Amino acid sequence: MFATRKFLPRLSALTLGACLVGSALAAEAATLRLATDSGTQGSPAGDTLDEWSRLIEEKSGGELEVEVYYQNELGGQQEVFDLLVAGGIDMMLSWPMTSYDKRIGVIYTPYMTLSWDEAIEAYGPGGWVNELLGGIFADIGLKFFGPWPEGFNGVASRGEYALSVEEADGLTVRTMTVFPAPQTMQALGYQTAAIDWGEVYTALQTGVVDGEAGNVIYWPYEYFNDTLDYYVHTKHFFMTGILTMNMDSYERLSEAHQQVVSEAAREVMEQQFVDARERDEHYIAKAQEDGMEYFALPEETLEDFARRAREQVWPLMEEELGTEIMDTIRANATPL
Repeated sequence: MFATRKFLPRLSALTLGACLVGSALAAEAATLRLATDSGTQGSPAGDTLDEWSRLIEEKSGGELEVEVYYQNELGGQQEVFDLLVAGGIDMMLSWPMTSYDKRIGVIYTPYMTLSWDEAIEAYGPGGWVNELLGGIFADIGLKFFGPWPEGFNGVASRGEYALSVEEADGLTVRTMTVFPAPQTMQALGYQTAAIDWGEVYTALQTGVVDGEAGNVIYWPYEYFNDTLDYYVHTKHFFMTGILTMNMDSYERLSEAHQQVVSEAAREVMEQQFVDARERDEHYIAKAQEDGMEYFALPEETLEDFARRAREQVWPLMEEELGTEIMDTIRANATPL
């Protein structure tokens, strides 16, 4: 069903990876390196790294130690994902890049699900999206533990906002540097600029973009609340990070240590499924309390956005992901 493994890591990742991969992983791993591409220490993502590492060390009785690297400590989103694939780091909470396999774009399929309940069923253990992702990650040499859901994203902007496709004309928003993020926002009427997460603040400050269209409200509120005025809950993606591990690193572990790492990942994943919705609702309220104007779109508008995205973006995705995957998405996506 899935293609053979592809390895296209950047030279920078290989160089840095050579520095990071030490004698601890030459034989049985005693030290594991865990990173995220998005989330500083103390953020929800950072807290998950801390808890995952704590559980691994505790469950292994101290036989495994974990070194934690937060946002930007090892580079940008693409660089850190390159390190994971190359083995320069061992484990990651990532919002994965599609440069190794466009099929990873399954998690960025616009408007697959339209409600929390549907998303949790699809992305949770045994869910149809979860099952699709496991095989794709294996093909690029990664052990897939599971999703780390955040919620439905939207568009945060400064000065102006759009509640319709027509109003979006003339607004330029930052998108993630993955397919099909730019194409999705273009289908909703926006101009786009694909920008790495670490460069978003500068892009907003210098006026390169009018807003940010890649995240749940936590991120623009927490990082850019001095710059952005509005948040329109377009819900074009159900945002989820991925808990994963370099397959070679995983297979170097003893069976007992593999079980430790997997069980720890499962625990933090399951806790995130419990916490994510409540956290998202908390930050929607908190952002409004602190002056950000929030817009929840009516159902008919969301359905119009969903139709446009499915009509314009899903055919592009079929060219990249293949008919089999898109047939699975069509068969399971929320009916319109």
